[in-house]
Amino acid sequence: MTLSIADIRAAAERVRGRILRTPSIENPAVSQACGTRVTLKLDNLQATGAFKERGAANRLSLLSAREREAGVIAMSAGNHAQAVARHATLLGIASTIVMPRFTPSTKVARTEGFGARVVLHGETLAEAAAHAHHLARTEGLTFIHPYDDPAVIAGQGTLALEMLEDAPELDALIFPTGGGGMVTGCAVAARALRPGMPVFGVEVEGYQAMRQRLAGQPVQVGGPTVAEGIAVRDVGSLPLEMLRRLGVEILVVPEHAVEQAIALLAEGAKVVAEGAGAAGVAALLTHPDRFAGLHVGTVVCGGNIDSRALSNVLLRQLLRDGRILRLTFDIPDRPGMLAQIAARISEIGGNVIEVQHQQLFGAPTVQSTELHLMIEVRDRAQGEALIAALEAGDFGVRRT
Repeated sequence: MTLSIADIRAAAERVRGRILRTPSIENPAVSQACGTRVTLKLDNLQATGAFKERGAANRLSLLSAREREAGVIAMSAGNHAQAVARHATLLGIASTIVMPRFTPSTKVARTEGFGARVVLHGETLAEAAAHAHHLARTEGLTFIHPYDDPAVIAGQGTLALEMLEDAPELDALIFPTGGGGMVTGCAVAARALRPGMPVFGVEVEGYQAMRQRLAGQPVQVGGPTVAEGIAVRDVGSLPLEMLRRLGVEILVVPEHAVEQAIALLAEGAKVVAEGAGAAGVAALLTHPDRFAGLHVGTVVCGGNIDSRALSNVLLRQLLRDGRILRLTFDIPDRPGMLAQIAARISEIGGNVIEVQHQQLFGAPTVQSTELHLMIEVRDRAQGEALIAALEAGDFGVRRT
């Protein structure tokens, strides 16, 4: 099976007016942090918060009258579910989405809110997928695959069409890679419009399935990741074949780089990105030498991150940057000691945001107290100056 630029252009016409043509923007903070010129394609602004609408809208528009009447089914615990549900409802097509039982209730509610019948089945994605195929056979439904379908891949390829129309001066493109649909469609478009332009996929360290398959290695994946949208074990057979033929290289990024990219996008570009959506920026942060002096385009392909997860990522990045300090003091148990420490911190410009005063369990003797402080500072240099000032005051401070 092959895919051409004509297929992608046809997809662009089909989805015109049904999806948002999202902006491509340059951001100075992101470019400065990555050490090169960066253009961001903001597909997190789609109605469902992710690029998956492109492929779903194109695939559903190609259904026959009989298939539309019978309805469609998909398996997904995330963005594909909402995309299929929304665009099926817009076309008046009944949709069923099979989700694993562990799927968060908010995702179930959002998918149902877009008009789908949600079936919770199985403890794993594989079990849910098997049940979805069973329902498709028994109920005569058309299965809409999230990435191993040429019409879905063509729809995702419209991303590259728009990027290269909006920023024709781009030198390279980077796309987050899970099952491989997006990077494949975009690579086909880029090769046709800009022969010789390098196109990269990006995976997170714990889930290098596409890189391993392209290298002929056994797939070994697993573990927790904030980039769950690209945390797959099974890649598409069609994307695998086409990426091998197109010579697309897959870059790998560590987990902390994805968190750093999420924080950079939130603080620097005022853009909310889920882990998978920030993977392209993470690749630029991880491999700066590969892209030095180039104008690079990447897509923020999704913004559906849990609020608590986003909060934790931002706080962890503040700790890494040295803008939040966690300090422990062993101090005499007498009046005024906490006030003295607070006064010294205030003189340097630090801001105490959390205090834990432990007299019973942590202190080495009954005459002393263990004090834990979380302190906000402007930058790492101010933090080091604050610690030095506290040590000069003989307060017995240590980092934790």
